[in-house]
Amino acid sequence: MPSLHPQIVAALEAMAKAQLRPIEELTPAEARAQMEATARSRKAEPLPVAGVEERLILGPANDIRVRLYRPEAADRGPVPAIAYYHGGGHVIGSLDTHDLVARNLCAGAEALVMSIDYRMGPEHKFPAAVEDSFAALEWLHANAPSLGADPDRLGVHGDSAGANLAAVAALLARDKGGPALRLQSLIYPVGDYTLSGASYDKYGQDYGVLTREAMAWFARQYLRSPADAEDWRASPLRAPDFAGVAPAIIVTAECDVLHDDGENYAAALRRAGVPVEYREYPGMIHGFFGMVPIVDDALAAQREVWAAFKRAFG
Repeated sequence: MPSLHPQIVAALEAMAKAQLRPIEELTPAEARAQMEATARSRKAEPLPVAGVEERLILGPANDIRVRLYRPEAADRGPVPAIAYYHGGGHVIGSLDTHDLVARNLCAGAEALVMSIDYRMGPEHKFPAAVEDSFAALEWLHANAPSLGADPDRLGVHGDSAGANLAAVAALLARDKGGPALRLQSLIYPVGDYTLSGASYDKYGQDYGVLTREAMAWFARQYLRSPADAEDWRASPLRAPDFAGVAPAIIVTAECDVLHDDGENYAAALRRAGVPVEYREYPGMIHGFFGMVPIVDDALAAQREVWAAFKRAFG
């Protein structure tokens, strides 16, 4: 059995004391409430930003709520912009559960960050989340000047299901001739909804809340049918071609059912000639990226991402 980091062991003990219920035993409403409560319980101070604003933007089906984070660097001229897609298996998670990471990304990368409240299953099945995600990216590009941002310095970032959407948005941007992206930042992405890969066998249980059964639960809520898992817009690892897609930074956790999805996605991009920075964090589990301040590697991984964006934006 892989050796879990002592801080992760402590985090798992705290989860056990909190009596978190397995996701696969909950209704979507219960799972959402549990994630919101968990996020509120974390005692972390985000980095300061200059301002936060919520807006409704036009989406393909109805308005999309977005939260805009403005960095202090914006006072000195146009800043880069990042579209941020939160995690949660395309079913749970919100602008609030990922607010700390969004604030840190804004301050650390010195970029305008737009966090996107895309439609989720089971109320809105695939491909609703994909449609909202790409529409929001196009809106960010078109409206960047009025937001004090540079439309030529644009990136995408997401974790888990959000990284899935960021990867798909990058592929769509290539296929549709824009918006041009400087970087796609993918934190333990969902690459293949067929739930295949050795990491599903190695880490399918006893390594935190994201178990094999939880992933199967997410798939049932998000996809219209199992056939959707063959569609690359749901499973970006199944895209026919990766050439010409934006450069990437991909972060994985060693002890995560999604470890192989991230590793395989990095390999697929490299085979297509796409520049990739790949970072695996030993002893970490799914979700560690947001575990500030109790897990040191959470902040270390966030800093890696901020630095990658700064390099990409020049």
